[in-house]
Amino acid sequence: MANSAQARKRARQAVKQRAHNMSQRSTLRTAIKSVRKAIGAGDAAAAEAVFRKAQSVIDSIADKKIIHKNAASRYKSRLVSAIKGMSAAA
Repeated sequence: MANSAQARKRARQAVKQRAHNMSQRSTLRTAIKSVRKAIGAGDAAAAEAVFRKAQSVIDSIADKKIIHKNAASRYKSRLVSAIKGMSAAA
């Protein structure tokens, strides 16, 4: 347990920041799931539209360093390739 006033304050701040980061990460996962759901539905135009919205969420969360920039790039790349694969198969 924190012994100094400064350490106690940092512990309080860490709890608050962790809750905020978890909320942001949940938003990220929801955005990715919505794109995957649109891909599963088979509508390329809708998937593309949902991906554009998700892309801004992914970039925003990477800018805040909640996820690594390479992880954000990987998510976007895999979603784009899934959308392109869907339209090629159709």
